[in-house]
Amino acid sequence: MAYVNRTNAESGVNLLALRSHNAALVLDLLRTAGEGGISRLELAERTGLTPQAVSKITARLRADGLVAEAGRRASTGGKPRTVLRLVPEAGHAIGLHLDRDEVTVVLCDLTGAVVAERRVPLDLGAGAEAVVESAAGEVEALLAGAGVSVLGVGVALPGPLDHARGVLHRVTGFPEWDGFPLRDALAGRLGVRVVVDKDTNAAALGIAVVGRESGVGKTGDVSPSPLESFAYLHLGTGLGAGLVIGGGVHRGARTGAGEFGHQVIQLDGPPCGCGNRGCIEALCLAAVDRGAVGEAARVLGVGAANLVGLLDIDLVLLGGRTVAAHEEAFVRGVGAVLEERARLEGVDDGAIPVRVAPGGARGVAEGAAQLLLAPLFGRGED
Repeated sequence: MAYVNRTNAESGVNLLALRSHNAALVLDLLRTAGEGGISRLELAERTGLTPQAVSKITARLRADGLVAEAGRRASTGGKPRTVLRLVPEAGHAIGLHLDRDEVTVVLCDLTGAVVAERRVPLDLGAGAEAVVESAAGEVEALLAGAGVSVLGVGVALPGPLDHARGVLHRVTGFPEWDGFPLRDALAGRLGVRVVVDKDTNAAALGIAVVGRESGVGKTGDVSPSPLESFAYLHLGTGLGAGLVIGGGVHRGARTGAGEFGHQVIQLDGPPCGCGNRGCIEALCLAAVDRGAVGEAARVLGVGAANLVGLLDIDLVLLGGRTVAAHEEAFVRGVGAVLEERARLEGVDDGAIPVRVAPGGARGVAEGAAQLLLAPLFGRGED
């Protein structure tokens, strides 16, 4: 494990300096500016900071190797302005997605771009110690010989769980995980910082960070407006939701929000692994298993309509391997339910749009890496 940097000094990235709110503002603008860069004067104008403050911050970031010159830009008067850019390779984060039957691990640079990836089968029911060892082994294999600075590991897996403490609760179908301190166990094994969150929250965070730049929005047009209010519905081996409200991931008072799949919509429905009957998850997966994808989409649409009515969100995004196998059917089926609800309610501007979430099969893993990266740019909780 000599290649995993265990301290800030070893990694060359001064995390304490990055915790400054002003430094985060500057870093975020440098990141979104891309290779073309941005001048100190533009940074001052867009952050509201004084030129002197911006100069101090950028000098520190340059000393840490996070920022470099990107050339000069002609000025309207006086000498040309020096343009600065973020150095993506100055730091990296690992995103680890523990699904019920496979593990995906990605290595992302400071921009969130994936520079390495691994995916192998995994049995989440094999026992905590075995899963931790397997996950740690995949991280080590990904980093072997990479020689990169690692900020830490973001872990995403099915909930419910305590995000603040990194402790799992009774994961549906895997009661042996109840109370397991995954964050501390994995941090002790790898010797790096670890952050744990639900798979749906991680994916939603990644979408909120990247989506505002890629133009995923209410109309689907490329727009600079941020994604402030949406639900990410993940249907794979289970069903859950990631909620973004007011631009941030909504985890709830006990970080348990988003257990979307276990709302009961049929009192005498089939049994669910959570112990209830007629949960959306059980109904959706049962319909998919018998080939009734249209029915599964309508059931998912009922749940989505409940969310829209309860939270008044702007957008519904669908993801997960089951959705990926039938994208058109799920978008059409969920959309039809939302359209019917909007018609019955007499909504003037039409139904809330439904789209496939960006990111594909590794969207959750990329979101897990953002659990480490986003706070550096003032985009998430630390």
